[in-house]
Amino acid sequence: MTDDLKSAISPTDEIIAEARAGRMFILVDHEDRENEGDLVIPAQMATPEAINFMATHGRGLICLTLTEARIDTLGLALMSIKNSSRHETAFTVSIEAREGVETGISAHDRALTV
Repeated sequence: MTDDLKSAISPTDEIIAEARAGRMFILVDHEDRENEGDLVIPAQMATPEAINFMATHGRGLICLTLTEARIDTLGLALMSIKNSSRHETAFTVSIEAREGVETGISAHDRALTV
């Protein structure tokens, strides 16, 4: 790892402090995995503005991490019964808040769902 790269990576305690303060951060995985960065914000801090930023600048899926127990409680099925993706990422079917949403696609609706 180069010195420039080392200086760009924040210590874990700083990232946790940022998350507790409700600030978004980029979580980068290993180059041998997907070699990508994900925009992350604690769910309770996911405002429509934060969701809009993720959709506009992240340009990928907006995902919500759930425990297996919560997935079972909500009765969510896995997106694929036979997961053949390289890393076997366990995506469930898409979700949407039960009440208070209109189209489900707006930043407001997505933040409400999260």
